[in-house]
Amino acid sequence: MSRVGKSPIVLAGGAQATITADQITVKGPLGTLTQAMNERVTVVNENGTLTFAVVDGSHESNAMSGTMRALVNNMVTGVTKGFERRLNLVGVGYRAQAQGDKLNLTLGFSHPVVHQMPDGVKCETPSQTEIIIKGIDKQRVGQVAAEVRAYRKPEPYKGKGVRYADEVIKLKETKKK
Repeated sequence: MSRVGKSPIVLAGGAQATITADQITVKGPLGTLTQAMNERVTVVNENGTLTFAVVDGSHESNAMSGTMRALVNNMVTGVTKGFERRLNLVGVGYRAQAQGDKLNLTLGFSHPVVHQMPDGVKCETPSQTEIIIKGIDKQRVGQVAAEVRAYRKPEPYKGKGVRYADEVIKLKETKKK
């Protein structure tokens, strides 16, 4: 069995798990998340501790046990603490403004860019050049952050664009005469 799949998940912080034949639901103070079960992995809830077991000894079952454990662990973390992704705008005149469920971006185009936030994802702009995307679903938060970054990726010569807060851009040297 995979190393990740062997370690149990402790349901703390008010999280509760409901396991049915075809899905697992985790409920917590921030919301509820549901994940489809895989027939190669069995999940058992023993007094607030989730354990994952392989149905058969195949390589695919082994891999899926680790994958299911990671997905469920992200669900438990999401409904108790939540996830956030920080973006920075680098460039003269680049601005962001959150208005309800929309994110208005000025990224040097001839038109403003308006990004509609999906359900379950919120955005904040503490300053004009900072964006914080929050939610309980790790995959959805990461996808929205990637979509916002894709409007203007950091370019390699000056580093202008939308970048993750922890991202390091290697700048290229300009052409010499």
